[in-house]
Amino acid sequence: MTQPTRSALVVEDDPDTSSLIEFTLRTQGFSVTCTETGTEGVRLMRELQPDLVTLDLGLPGQDGTETCRQIREFSDAYIVMITARDDEIDRLLALETGADDYLTKPFSVRELKARVNALFRRPRGFDRRGVAASAVNQAPQPLDHEVLESGRLRVDVEGRRAFRAADELALTRTEFDLLCELMRTPGRVWTREALLRSVWDTEWATDTHLVEVHVGNLRRKLGDDATRITTVRGVGYRLEREA
Repeated sequence: MTQPTRSALVVEDDPDTSSLIEFTLRTQGFSVTCTETGTEGVRLMRELQPDLVTLDLGLPGQDGTETCRQIREFSDAYIVMITARDDEIDRLLALETGADDYLTKPFSVRELKARVNALFRRPRGFDRRGVAASAVNQAPQPLDHEVLESGRLRVDVEGRRAFRAADELALTRTEFDLLCELMRTPGRVWTREALLRSVWDTEWATDTHLVEVHVGNLRRKLGDDATRITTVRGVGYRLEREA
């Protein structure tokens, strides 16, 4: 039997749900570690550096939102929230603190597999030391592969690095992928559904909150250039061409 090449951490206090997620991920080729608390989840993230973490929002003590926030301070692992809470505000909070995707209980095992597989079809070029480690504030160097440029924005696609003038941006994987799509087609209006299919690479293109929240996070990191990404009411988003 081949050894798992990917690892996952399941942070879930309900034993039945934890066992189901663990079984599902093991059938997808993951080695899986489980824990019941957010505090222990953060510790295991630092120790094991898994590729994927699933988080319940309603954890005892430190909840999933705070756990996600702490993880995002040092890790760019894929994060999927799996929770019984289905209020819009809970989904938004989860995504704003750095989750890549969100599932509500009871969830379909087939959907969990599809969403995880879609996440791992995206490029994985990132520094294991975490998102903040890439923000070194150094000028971009000449490259011999695909580079996207628009005004002060510059993206090294293969190197997975983005710059605003000479400052490197500390983007999550999802924010980086969104910026790439927008910069490849300046002036094009992207519908939220089209961005879901392109960036998340998933058939489950139903929850446009994923796009809205991550675009908002990207805008905050672009500083004065945030106005380059405009909202086309009722449709989606466009990166304005540099005047």
